[in-house]
Amino acid sequence: MTTRSPDHAPLTPALVMLFAFCCGAIVANIYYSQPILELIAPAVGLSAHQASLVVSLTQAGYALGLFLLVPLADLLENRRLIIATLVLAAASLVAAAVTTRADAFLGISLLIGFSSVSVQMLIPMAAHMAPEQSRGRVVGNIMSGLILGILLARPLASLIADHFGWRAVFVVAAAAMLAILALLAFTLPARQPSHTASYGALLRSMLQLLRQHPALRERAFYQALMFAAFSLFWTTVPLELSRQHGLSQSQIGLFALVGAMGAVAAPLAGRLADAGHGRAASLLALGLAPVAFGLGLLPSAGVLWLALTGVLLDFAVQMSMVTGQRIIYDLDAASRARLNGLYVTSIFVGGALGSAFASSLYEFAGWVGIVGAGIALPALGLLVFLSRWRHH
Repeated sequence: MTTRSPDHAPLTPALVMLFAFCCGAIVANIYYSQPILELIAPAVGLSAHQASLVVSLTQAGYALGLFLLVPLADLLENRRLIIATLVLAAASLVAAAVTTRADAFLGISLLIGFSSVSVQMLIPMAAHMAPEQSRGRVVGNIMSGLILGILLARPLASLIADHFGWRAVFVVAAAAMLAILALLAFTLPARQPSHTASYGALLRSMLQLLRQHPALRERAFYQALMFAAFSLFWTTVPLELSRQHGLSQSQIGLFALVGAMGAVAAPLAGRLADAGHGRAASLLALGLAPVAFGLGLLPSAGVLWLALTGVLLDFAVQMSMVTGQRIIYDLDAASRARLNGLYVTSIFVGGALGSAFASSLYEFAGWVGIVGAGIALPALGLLVFLSRWRHH
C-alpha cells in the first residue's frame, strides 16, 4: 500500500464532513448507556448505586485507550490502525448486547471505551492535513460532528430502548461501526508517520511532552474539571427527569436533544482560536459553566431550566475543548497524536470520576448536591485560569 504525506493530502470539504460524521458515530459508543442505566442495571444484576460504574468504566476505558492506543498514530500507518480499533469496537458492542452478568458487562463497558479511541486518531490526522491558517476551523468543524455524536447518542439510546429494548441499542451501534469501517477503508487516505522510535520510547516520550509543555498541563486541567461537571450532569439528569418529573425514556431522549444546540460552540471556538482570541474563549467557557449549573438552584427550576442548563453547559464544555485542542496542536507538529492523547486522557479521567460519584451523590444529596458539585468544578478551573492570566 502506498503512503502519502499528510502535508500534501488534499483535505476537501467532503473529507472534513466524512471525518466529522465518523467521529460523531464512533464517540457515541461511550454515551449510549447513560440514559438507559435504569434499564441495564436490573437486567445484568447491578444495584442502583453500582449503575453509574457502567458509564465510569466506559470512560476509564476510553482514557486507557487514549494513553495506550492513540500514541501509535505517531508510529504506525494510521488507516490500518483506525480500522483495527473499529473491528474491536464492533465486537465489544455485540458482546454488550448479549451478556447477562454484571461483572462481564462492566468489563465489556471498559472495552467499549478502550476501542472507541479511533476518534482521537482521526482528529490529529485532519490537523496534519489542514493548512496552518485554517487548522482551528477544520478541527472545530470536525468537533461539531463529534459533539453531535455525544449529544445525540443519549436521545437515540432512549428512543431505541423504549421501543425495542436496551440490548437493541448496542446491536445498532455495532452495525454502525461495521458500516463506518467499510466507509473508511475505501475513503481514508493513508498516512505513514515519520516517527521511528519503539512503542516503549513513544510512551515514555509522552511524560516528556507533559513536562515540556505547561500549556498542555493547563489545558488538560481545565478540561478535566469541565468534563467532570459535564458527566455529572448527563449521568444524573435522566434520574432527575424520571423520578421528579415523571418523564418516560422517549421523553428523556427528546430532552437530550436540546443539548445538541451546544454544538455550535465548536466551530465558533475554532474561529476564535484562529483569530488569536483563545484566552477570551476560555474565559467565556469557564465562566459560563458554573452559571449554567446555578440555574438549577432557582426555586421554580423545572424541566425547561434543566434543558437550559444542558444547552449552556454543553456550549461551555465544547468551546473550552476546541480552544484547548487548537492550542496544543501548535505545540509540536510531529507529536500531535501523543499531545492529543494526553489532553483527552485527562479529560476522560475527569469524566470517569464525575460519573463514578454521580449516582451516589444523587442518592445522598439529591439534585442540590449535583448542582453544588457542578458549580464547584468549573469554578475551580476559572480561579486557576484567572490566576495564570494575571501572572502572565
